[in-house]
Amino acid sequence: MQVTETLKDGLKRGYQITVTADELDGKVNEKLAEAQPDVEMKGFRKGKVPMALLKKQFGQRLLGEAMQEAVDGAMAQHFEDSGERPAAQPAMEMQAGEEWKEGDDVVVNMSYEALPEIPEVDLKAVSLEKMTVKAEDSAVDEALENLAESAQDFDAKDGAAEEGDQVVMDFVGKVDGEAFEGGSAEDYPLVLGSNSFIPGFEEQLTGVTAGEEKAVTVTFPEEYGAEHLAGKEATFDCTIKEVKAPKAAELNDELAKKYGAESLDALRDQIRERLEAEYAGAARAVMKRDLLDKLDDVVSFELPPSLVEAEAGQIAHQLWHEENPDVEGHDHDKVEPTEEHVKLAERRVRLGLLLAELGQKAEVEVTDQEMTQAILTQARQYPGQERQFFEFVQQNAQMQQQLRAPLFEDKVVDYIFELAEVSEKETSREDLQKAVEALDEE
Repeated sequence: MQVTETLKDGLKRGYQITVTADELDGKVNEKLAEAQPDVEMKGFRKGKVPMALLKKQFGQRLLGEAMQEAVDGAMAQHFEDSGERPAAQPAMEMQAGEEWKEGDDVVVNMSYEALPEIPEVDLKAVSLEKMTVKAEDSAVDEALENLAESAQDFDAKDGAAEEGDQVVMDFVGKVDGEAFEGGSAEDYPLVLGSNSFIPGFEEQLTGVTAGEEKAVTVTFPEEYGAEHLAGKEATFDCTIKEVKAPKAAELNDELAKKYGAESLDALRDQIRERLEAEYAGAARAVMKRDLLDKLDDVVSFELPPSLVEAEAGQIAHQLWHEENPDVEGHDHDKVEPTEEHVKLAERRVRLGLLLAELGQKAEVEVTDQEMTQAILTQARQYPGQERQFFEFVQQNAQMQQQLRAPLFEDKVVDYIFELAEVSEKETSREDLQKAVEALDEE
């Protein structure tokens, strides 16, 4: 077996792998000898089938396996000996193609782009500033008021019902003049504008007053869950008992208990902790961007063109869809990357390779528990289909990598934070917000 270099231009590599016919034949014979003790064939005892007959029966099938193993072995040995790592799966092309026949040498051309050597970075020399923000009483009060709004109560009012009001009523639903099962209720509280009833129902109750009787006519949707009602017109005879206006819940211990806290003071403490955790997360994002900017300034090395091209294409495609939200599919014309897209792609590839190298040297790993948590978090975006999503990810290596990559990157960033010189700067919520907004503008 012979490996000959055919190209070395920057990071581009080309090699020719030659496996002789004798080497292939030897590998086939090795496989046949290994399998012979277990082979049974009519007219022969188990393990006594002649090699010549085995080769005639199974040789062609084993030849393909031997060829693949020989080429894979040569490629693996090349990377072990050279110490190079391909930026992507090497391209392999059999020189003879379909004209190859048994008894010929196998000649395969292999090409790839090598990953560059990443220069050393003195992480202890990196200086970073961490913004710290304390949750002010005004921010806690604002959050409490929002909770009170969402936990609103209703008080009886005079006059007509408006959107947002609660109507308490009895009703009987009928189809073709006959009451249907599940279509009646007493003292039912319905908030107008909540869209919790059949389309068109709530709108017809706007303007009703306490004591009024109102006939509401609607049509069940074609895709309605109950087949016997789907697409049918129904009339609901409604008796309005009360009309109530919304009001924010009172800020007291009872409200706190609705949110799982023992008292209002305990709820305040929980809110303060949550706000400061949110501020810390935002401050980390700002510090991470500062770190990446500084690494990008001090580190320079040649980039694999194919990785830059692929990244630029992905950036251009993603931004095009953000600018054209009405286009859901991907059957549109190819989006050509601009110089700006390429520049951003170069930064992402450079930093990605650098962080990967730093993480590898530091033996940073994403644990199974962290991966499981990431999958569960993602699965919550598909209510009712969590199990199917979990199984899909388990069977999809590419999806697993998409979830693992940001976890790995964040763990490497945390590792760098520990080594870097980090100073804290107490600041306001407004200044932190401006810094976060600046991230999106860059």
